[in-house]
Amino acid sequence: MRKVGLTGGIGSGKSAVSRLLASRGAVVVDADLVAREVVEPGGQGLQQLIQEFGPQVLQADGSLDRAGLGRVVFADPQALARLNAITHPLIAARTRELFAAAEAGGATVLVHDVALLVENGLAAAYDEVVVVAATAMTQLDRLTRLRGMSEADARARINSQAVLSDRLTVATHVIDNDGTIRELVPQVDALWSGWQGEGSVTCE
Repeated sequence: MRKVGLTGGIGSGKSAVSRLLASRGAVVVDADLVAREVVEPGGQGLQQLIQEFGPQVLQADGSLDRAGLGRVVFADPQALARLNAITHPLIAARTRELFAAAEAGGATVLVHDVALLVENGLAAAYDEVVVVAATAMTQLDRLTRLRGMSEADARARINSQAVLSDRLTVATHVIDNDGTIRELVPQVDALWSGWQGEGSVTCE
């Protein structure tokens, strides 16, 4: 099984690439979705967060108030460390389960969609790293025009992540996504065809 790390800055179009690869047969594990799954109502993760931060982290329906918790932890490094100590082991364990299930199911390509791959020093964990590249100007346009963010919020989000040059240093493949979806598709097709032609890579 070829294990691929997929990353890119906010507004780069990483999710579009992820969807295109999934439609071609890749098994995709989305790190953001896993992070949400481990704190769903009724689960161990949410109970630990309640014990650590109190019932105020809950919304009226019993689900995690992610925005409220975010306001608490990102203003307090110690609180953020406590949050990470709870969630990171759960995320890692669930990710291992999903990887094992993909391999047991005969997947030839597993794509791990990870926004903070570079920031967290994860590149060495993969056989290959695909970086979806877009200029800061393109990212800003997409975040303000398509997601409705203010320019200040969009710039803050972009600036909180690794710069493109840092991502490119770990890239095995680079997909240029300053253009349209029509321009994106042939690049994904070429990447997928290359993987199929070379055969699968066994992961340790």
